[in-house]
Amino acid sequence: MADSSRPDFWDQRYRDGVTPWDFGRVPADLRVFLEQLEPGTRVLVPGCGSAHEVYYLAENGFDAMAVDFSATAVEVARRNLGCFAELVHMADFFDFDAGDKPFDVIYERAFLCALPRKLWPRYAPRCAQLLPPGGQLAGFYFYGADPKGPPFGTSPEELHSLLDPFFEQIEDRAAVESLAVFGGGERWQVWRRR
Repeated sequence: MADSSRPDFWDQRYRDGVTPWDFGRVPADLRVFLEQLEPGTRVLVPGCGSAHEVYYLAENGFDAMAVDFSATAVEVARRNLGCFAELVHMADFFDFDAGDKPFDVIYERAFLCALPRKLWPRYAPRCAQLLPPGGQLAGFYFYGADPKGPPFGTSPEELHSLLDPFFEQIEDRAAVESLAVFGGGERWQVWRRR
């Protein structure tokens, strides 16, 4: 059985060009959110995949860093980023060295829902570890009832039980542009670190 907690699962998908989670551009919801932030804001993109958002962040003066544990995804991302290729690091989100300076924002897009549910209890504590109080976890969360995945859907209740111990939800609305693979189940949300 395929295991999405392993890099080779994702390597195979990138090699085969089976990437329905790749939006191919920067979503409108993210652009609007970034307009509220100061240039120089430090943003982490975990499970960055093709890294289209990372290029946009860097080009617009944000201090961006991206991580992915799939060697093939990192290769694709670095090709896409050109002069910003050094912003992508081959690393596991749960144990990479983030340095001494915390991130101001963690951008979520198709990362949590790509993780097998057995890893979900580690997600919020790790995000909280990487953000200072007041830091933001912002992006897209997938609501869906199908237990098969990825993508692995969640519910408002389940997501709150995961995140509430560390974060306060400050925004929640339907995504302006949702990927077809999510069947309209994506929500744009912003959570502030307690």
